[in-house]
Amino acid sequence: MSSRDVVPEGMNPVSPHLTKARYIVNISWMVILAVAAAVAGYFLHWSLYIVAGVFVALIFWLLWLIPAQVKLMGWQETDDELLITKGRLWHRFTVVPYGRIQFVDVSSGPIARIYGLKTVKLHTASAGTDATIKGLEGDTADTLRERLADKARERMSGL
Repeated sequence: MSSRDVVPEGMNPVSPHLTKARYIVNISWMVILAVAAAVAGYFLHWSLYIVAGVFVALIFWLLWLIPAQVKLMGWQETDDELLITKGRLWHRFTVVPYGRIQFVDVSSGPIARIYGLKTVKLHTASAGTDATIKGLEGDTADTLRERLADKARERMSGL
């Protein structure tokens, strides 16, 4: 494993349980579609086996991609901003100044709740901001939301 396969130094990694949750959400559908295409190939036409093969190939690709993405997801609080990094194929590094934060959402879907994970989403004045940290442990997400809301209030009062 090279140094490019882990979160940059100083960044807080997301929970490794996010890999399992993303496997369940993403791969379960691919398995259902692959089986359906294989069954349809048996009963309808042999060419549907090709579709099943494509879904199996996608499953193997996701088995590699999802853990690689999760290992590269991280966040860090600095004195003036929140830094977020993510992405394997399309890397994204987001810097959100605390003074730009309007409000902070914490959410959790049904699969994420099974693993005790939450997502923190920052809302700013810019509609194009992708300031989302997925896969945080529940307590970490809640305390991060509180700290970010406090820092945003402090910075906004100074404007």
